[in-house]
Amino acid sequence: MEKELENKPVGNAEVEVDEEITVGLECRVVLFNDDWHTFDEVIFQLIKAINCSYEKARKHAFEVHIKGKSIVFNGQMKDCLKVSSILEEIALTTQIIS
Repeated sequence: MEKELENKPVGNAEVEVDEEITVGLECRVVLFNDDWHTFDEVIFQLIKAINCSYEKARKHAFEVHIKGKSIVFNGQMKDCLKVSSILEEIALTTQIIS
């Protein structure tokens, strides 16, 4: 007959519990310049994708035009995938980086 073990601390012994903490990596969505979308198309798609003001979307669109790219969103991977997917609905070119 086996004796059942009880989970009781012995004496002054402390029980250590290892907790795994998962910290989500912050990722970024980069939007790249192209020669076929108008400023308005890019601006309105940015507003839809990142839920920002017209002015913020216009600044991103202008940065994309001048520098060739702009980081338009920072967040968790699942959110970046959603943003990227919305931008790509009209064939904008994006990249997610971590």
